Amino acid sequence: MDVKKKIEAYLEAHREEMVEDICTLCRIDSCRSAYQEGKPFGEGPWRALGQALAMAERYGFSIENHDNFVGTADLNEKERGLDILAHLDVVPPGEGWTVTEPFEPLVKNGVIYGRGTADDKGPAVAVLYAMRAIRDLEIPLAKNVRLILGTDEECGGEDIAHYYDEEPEAPMTLTPDSEFPVVNIEKGRLRGHFSAEYEACGDLPRILSLTGGEEINVVPGTAKARIQGLDEDTAREACLLAQEKTGVSFEILATQEGLEITAHGEVAHASSPAQGKNALTALVFLLCSLPLAGCGLLRCLRGLADCFPWDDTDGSGLGVAMSEERSGSLTAVLSLLEADETHLEGSFDIRYPLCGTEENLRLPVQKRLREAGLTPDENPLNPPHFVDGDSAFIRTILRAYETCTGKPGKCLYTGGGTYVHHVKNGVAFGAAMPGVDNRIHGTDEFARIDELLLTARIYAQAIVDLCS
Repeated sequence: MDVKKKIEAYLEAHREEMVEDICTLCRIDSCRSAYQEGKPFGEGPWRALGQALAMAERYGFSIENHDNFVGTADLNEKERGLDILAHLDVVPPGEGWTVTEPFEPLVKNGVIYGRGTADDKGPAVAVLYAMRAIRDLEIPLAKNVRLILGTDEECGGEDIAHYYDEEPEAPMTLTPDSEFPVVNIEKGRLRGHFSAEYEACGDLPRILSLTGGEEINVVPGTAKARIQGLDEDTAREACLLAQEKTGVSFEILATQEGLEITAHGEVAHASSPAQGKNALTALVFLLCSLPLAGCGLLRCLRGLADCFPWDDTDGSGLGVAMSEERSGSLTAVLSLLEADETHLEGSFDIRYPLCGTEENLRLPVQKRLREAGLTPDENPLNPPHFVDGDSAFIRTILRAYETCTGKPGKCLYTGGGTYVHHVKNGVAFGAAMPGVDNRIHGTDEFARIDELLLTARIYAQAIVDLCS
């Protein structure tokens, strides 16, 4: 039996065990929370890291915990040839789950449902099993493979920065945190923040407060406003018109102080905002259509609606829409907003192609926000990441993908930033299969078990081809 068939048989024999390991990790709510001593990103990420390292040690790997920021598992003691970066933290669950609760993973019809099954606990375990197959089958390698398990990928990457302060990069680096065949271009990113101050207004009807969004890299699924002095029938008629136009639904609740209006949209990753329905921009659109007093807050919201129209995901409202052949088009999302009667602040997430610069992106965005009556922070650009698609490294992993899938391999770009964004020779390699929407960062996130096994096979083949 050749190596490819041995690996395939091994992984199939360990199918149920791999699924249970994934479910074990996905039962842990590993959203980042407040710092605790010895737990830099809170209780959940710390628990997930401890559980994952215990698994790796149980399977015979040499492990190391790097100050509870990341953990590592080494395949052997030879010279490092390949690093594989995966993460154990997750985004908040959001609302509207229908198949199971976010942290109660459910196996149904060959699919695992739950937060983290696809991003990135399922793929992390698939890589661990690829390494386990090579180890247990005693397939000889000339170099070491290190699995690096992080705990802060979703909220800024402090974990991996801490790790690379201590450790050098390997000659080659992969992450199973995007899609197959291989992503060699990651768009640049501008994480923007703005604020405004204005005088309180006693005129009626007026907005008392507005909140929306959970994370800067997530299209808001809900947003809420409190309004005083507005007739409910007028509000209901405006909500119906806004719903018809935006596709976002609105719920009205009468309270002692007035009306509470909640917008319900669809969550999506900020790198693909067209796949969601932004509840926040839809709510701003609604508020600007109401017969409200001309207070400072309303004036700011009207300016904001010009910068981030409800139907705009390409930066046209900001005047920075752009596209480039190799890396696609710019995307822009208003993702966080909080306002009261005297103060407003918000954040947005822009992913931009290789042609983006200070002159055609950051400076025009700041100018546009100022024109809208908002004060932008001096946020820097996070430049795009590019690795030559004709390199021997990428040609080798594409062959591994083709060998295991029978499908042609090619280079892709993504708007999503991964762990390898600042790693010189790092690319995203899986784990989503072409054409499959695993609802990453959305409700009812899932991973197909057959595809996780295929991911493990692809990684095992890539490890053999790169490190033999």
